[in-house]
Amino acid sequence: MVRKIAGATRIPVPGGKVIDEYVGRVNSGDEQVSIAHMTAPAGWEEPAQTPEFTEYTLVLRGTVVIEHDDGVTEASAGEAFVSFPGEKIRYTVGPEGAEYVAVCMPAFSPDTVNRDE
Repeated sequence: MVRKIAGATRIPVPGGKVIDEYVGRVNSGDEQVSIAHMTAPAGWEEPAQTPEFTEYTLVLRGTVVIEHDDGVTEASAGEAFVSFPGEKIRYTVGPEGAEYVAVCMPAFSPDTVNRDE
């Protein structure tokens, strides 16, 4: 059976980042996977986190900078990256900001992202 999802739920985030969740715990009740479209302004950054899920990210515009145990990786428009459960990471964006799509398995949850205080 096909289930159409008519739109996203906007999830509030500090710092000017916009998260529109199409599939996931908030918008569609799915716990196995979440799919969200994100837009982050220039200068946006978030605290380090050690998520309990795998995150697949496709960068549509700009650059996402990923700080991790092995160094720093930059992914620009047309590139993708994967982060794995238990890996400490920190996201920021380049000087032009970034637009990207994130797919998390299992679905993103504030309880399983484990952000540093």
